[in-house]
Amino acid sequence: MSKINTFMDFCSGIGGGRLGLEKAGLNCIAYSEIDKQAIKTYNFLYDNNENNFGNLMNINSAELPYFDLMIAGFPCQTFSVIGQRKGMNDSRGQIIYGLIRILKEKSIPYFILENVKGLVNHNSGQTIKQIINDLNDAGYSVRFKVLNSLHYGVPQMRERVYFVGVLKNLINTEKKFEWPLHIKQPKLNEYLIDNCEASLDLASFETFNRYLKNKYNNRKFILDELLKEDYLVLDTRQSDLRLYRDKVPTLRTGRHGILYVRSGKFRKLSGYEALLLQGFPKSYADRVKNKISDKYLLCQAGNAMTVSTIEAIGRKLVEYVG
Repeated sequence: MSKINTFMDFCSGIGGGRLGLEKAGLNCIAYSEIDKQAIKTYNFLYDNNENNFGNLMNINSAELPYFDLMIAGFPCQTFSVIGQRKGMNDSRGQIIYGLIRILKEKSIPYFILENVKGLVNHNSGQTIKQIINDLNDAGYSVRFKVLNSLHYGVPQMRERVYFVGVLKNLINTEKKFEWPLHIKQPKLNEYLIDNCEASLDLASFETFNRYLKNKYNNRKFILDELLKEDYLVLDTRQSDLRLYRDKVPTLRTGRHGILYVRSGKFRKLSGYEALLLQGFPKSYADRVKNKISDKYLLCQAGNAMTVSTIEAIGRKLVEYVG
């Protein structure tokens, strides 16, 4: 089989997939991203000497350098249960075909793709069936599975579907690709460590207090009791308040409603902490601290792949290739 040494990072966002594969021992040679704010963060996070090829739908495959593996978290809003679930009828849903075109034109030996769990059941399962069929027609043997980041090194409940593809003429008939095994979940207090002044200001506190008294939450919670439990996580995105212990709910683009208790105060989840919860090491999160605002970091972290999950998949694929 062809060894895996290099990869290109498509729909890169801030490079969670890139960092995962680098930690698995592979080398990034180029990336593709169009969001200006994500590109700015990407450049802070990495010693970035690679080309950004921009909009992948406009890429001329002949101009791309050679690489062994494509990684891409293709746009997920179109398949998500929180979106309108337009799927392939949304222009973002067509991005997968831009990726398939590049895979086919370049005969890329391997790929790892990621999307929301909702893709599995979208359109009664017909959407994922169509994607798999098109990847098969492009010459790939494909496996997919829903994995939860909670089982791969971070205390975040994040279910995503992952696809691993191998060119059919490179299949190792003597081996079987194995998905990574679960590992022990780390402690949440190792991630909620930002020392910036992130406790709620008076206006925010008053808003939250009114939230506790709305018709859904009234008399369900006692404010003083909530404040007694360090690292209690509170999710305010729904009308009803949801409490989490030892873990946080899924980080998402546009999600700013996660609070937690520390030292008797409510604190807002910071962009720095969101990066840690996505598996970015502290040394990387430090590179953007006070350089990129929480407004952007929270969105970018929510849109990223979990570094530790991609590292685990990458290591298994490298092991399979041998």
